[in-house]
Amino acid sequence: MFRFAPSPTGDMHIGNLRVALFNYICAKQKNEKFVIRIEDTDTLRNIEGKDKELLDILNLFGITYDQLSYQSENLKFHRQLATKLLMDKKAFACFCTPQTLDRKREEAKKNATAYRYDGVCKKLSDEEVLNNEAPFVIRIERPQDNITFSDIIKGELTFTPENIDDFVIMRVDKTPTYNFACAIDDMMSDISMVIRGEDHVSNTPKQILVRNYLGYDKNIKYAHLPIILNQEGKKMSKRDDASSVSWLLKEGFLPSAISNYLILIGNKTPKEIFVLEEAIQWFDLKNISKAPVKFDIDRLKHLNREHIKKTDSKTLSSLIGYLSQDLGDLAKLYTQEASTLEEIKSKIDKIFSKKSCEEFPKEFEILKSIAKDAPFFKDFNDYKSYLSEKSSLKGKRLFKPLRILFTGEKDGPNLSEIYPYIKNYLGEIIK
Repeated sequence: MFRFAPSPTGDMHIGNLRVALFNYICAKQKNEKFVIRIEDTDTLRNIEGKDKELLDILNLFGITYDQLSYQSENLKFHRQLATKLLMDKKAFACFCTPQTLDRKREEAKKNATAYRYDGVCKKLSDEEVLNNEAPFVIRIERPQDNITFSDIIKGELTFTPENIDDFVIMRVDKTPTYNFACAIDDMMSDISMVIRGEDHVSNTPKQILVRNYLGYDKNIKYAHLPIILNQEGKKMSKRDDASSVSWLLKEGFLPSAISNYLILIGNKTPKEIFVLEEAIQWFDLKNISKAPVKFDIDRLKHLNREHIKKTDSKTLSSLIGYLSQDLGDLAKLYTQEASTLEEIKSKIDKIFSKKSCEEFPKEFEILKSIAKDAPFFKDFNDYKSYLSEKSSLKGKRLFKPLRILFTGEKDGPNLSEIYPYIKNYLGEIIK
């Protein structure tokens, strides 16, 4: 079983969408279930509809799931298993206050050493623990030996006990920390492979330790995806507009193009342009590069143009706010100079907007007057000849105001290319 476990805060990041796509693809390839787990346990906060936004985006990208759960639903199991670890002496109560720990961190910093929990509360007797009424967290006992696991992308990774430390598994308010809850949930869901970002590499040995201490011996496979960098070569953050899937969609990038791009980057693929269904046929995690990948908006725009061209014309027309196959075909023509739905919509909206021509105002009004009463012409050359004959205009005095009359812009595709798609709408355009 595969899972995608997003935290319901903020907009979905492209890195998270990439993780969802890869998990979905691998689940389909292996004919295993794909589950969504909303990780809402950290503060048991009001998630204010962010969970629905996440699910809506997954649906938009064609990522279907077999099961939906919320991590907070497992809270009683988290507490029960933390209690078991306490009873088995594999975890202990820690009464150190945040102020005490902060002071020790500062001391370590002054001595230029890495702070590690000193285990002082491990030495407390059962009687001392029972008689202590102060608030406490629960820490897990660090392992005695190294923890090693094989990563499909990064190879074999080893962590020493010092790397893992006596980390907290339950907070003072008796809610589980990320690593403890995640380990329990993956165990309870019988997850077979975890695909996630490489920022989770250091979490993996901690989660393996939790399951080992609980006697869970299933070998979960791991694949940690390299991070996505911005144009400056730094890890993408909320400050980068393009990191937000919602922003990309609002800008007019098609879901199919975004999926194409996120599967393509840092990967060996048999073709450049493809859809999700095709990727399921040949995708292989072993072809993913170990190195970080840089987000290239220009390449995404190129892919978006190609996906726009492949979109059904009526569907494309509706995506930009119209209901005409002709205008869908015209939208594809505009991929010569536009890359997104918003850019194309802006150009087609101008066609139907009120227009004026500063360079040739007199000629513009003459053409507009003649065009209003002109008969229908199937062929552009016949229409152009009629306007030229009636107005006595030629050359740029004809074509420049005519382009403005047709498109509202000084430049663009040839009028002879545009005319077949707008000839049935000239009454609305020339007004």
